[in-house]
Amino acid sequence: MQMESPEFEQNLADFCAKTFRHNGRLGDVRRLSGGASMESWSFTFDDEAFVLRRLPRGIARDEEGMRGVSLATQADVIDLAVQSGVTAPVVRARLRPEDGLGEGFIMDKVEGETLPHKILGKPEFAEAESKLTDQCAAELWNIHNINPASLVDTLDYLSPAQLIDQQRERYDEIGAAIPLFEYAFHWLKTNAPESDVKKVVHGDFRMGNLMITPAGLSAVLDWELTRLGDPVQDLAYLCTPSWRFGHYEKVAGGFDTAEAFFAAYAKYSGETVDPERFRYWLIYSTLWWGVSCLLMGEIWRSHGDRSLERTVIGRRVSEVEVDLALLFEEILPAELCTKLDWQPPEQPASRGEIGYDELLTAIGEWNSETVQPGLRGHDRFQSRVAGNALGIAQRQALYGPAFQAASDERLKAIGFDHGQLCAALSEGRVSPEHPGLWDHFRLSALERLTIDQPKYAGLAVALDKWRR
Repeated sequence: MQMESPEFEQNLADFCAKTFRHNGRLGDVRRLSGGASMESWSFTFDDEAFVLRRLPRGIARDEEGMRGVSLATQADVIDLAVQSGVTAPVVRARLRPEDGLGEGFIMDKVEGETLPHKILGKPEFAEAESKLTDQCAAELWNIHNINPASLVDTLDYLSPAQLIDQQRERYDEIGAAIPLFEYAFHWLKTNAPESDVKKVVHGDFRMGNLMITPAGLSAVLDWELTRLGDPVQDLAYLCTPSWRFGHYEKVAGGFDTAEAFFAAYAKYSGETVDPERFRYWLIYSTLWWGVSCLLMGEIWRSHGDRSLERTVIGRRVSEVEVDLALLFEEILPAELCTKLDWQPPEQPASRGEIGYDELLTAIGEWNSETVQPGLRGHDRFQSRVAGNALGIAQRQALYGPAFQAASDERLKAIGFDHGQLCAALSEGRVSPEHPGLWDHFRLSALERLTIDQPKYAGLAVALDKWRR
């Protein structure tokens, strides 16, 4: 059992007694794994199973970037979604300040699995996976047809250009400087479509936020990014490379082709998905996730929430660099995409004094072999996150200096230092056609991802496409 504070369980029991108007037995209280921007706790009250969804400690009500709509509005949207035919859990009660549980709500617990690595490609979920394309298309169509007029709080609407400006502002506030991100920002700003479509969009519709049983989809979860906008953005978001969870070649969520997904959506909507509009939102969604990773790290840095998971997610920006490079190569001149003479580095033989990388390796082995086997639930999840963090630090100690030296040499040949290059890309004064620049983008992405997440599926795809 995982407790937030000594009085947490008692407050939860008291709240349930008031809500359901009888004194029952509270049991099986546990923190669900994951949840970097929201907390979820499962529990039972008498014979019913519920989930408490609430704001993590240390995150202000008006936290920007990762929060989206308030939890009260989320509960209202879920109510409306259920009425509109969306498969979503029923909200049973909303928390109040006097309940001592923070900001949030309680909903019915829906049976199923959310972890993509336990679903995609697994024989026991084969039937469910075969239905996902059609079921996701149907759920999205129902979401896009929700009438928001009855909501107490109006959902926000931002045009494509305003969304880019918002992400750019957050990126600049963090002080980030990633050349490929700078190019993506400029491309998105230049190619922003003129659109005034104002449908309800889920905003976070992807594997990991869908509850799935062996028979099929059982609930659409996590509504904090709901807003008004272009429905094609939801379709592209599901196809974001990071949300394919190891099945990179299956563009639609790691379970099907984009073409099959478009056809299924057209069956319900009667609308053909414009491929250029889809490409725009796919590149936007990919960059959005990169900025979100940066925001996760910034929240930790500013002491808003010191959970270890935020720092590790903060290093996932290199995944996005590779994803963006692969996406842009679909529209860049073919002659730019030459083969690269690059190999993943071999670990040098260790001699003499113990190196810093060896110390980090030893701590990682101790964590996985001694600490982790004795842990359960969220503590075990956190131990795995700690192992990932130690791996990143170990590879940085081992390969970082050589990679930095190689990057400096490339920049010298291109004629910019790092800061100058970022500024020129942001202002559109230099393009990927500049001699040596696209190779620098790709090599930098390979080097950084080799340190941060060498098992990321996009790295294997990039190496297969780019290497001689």
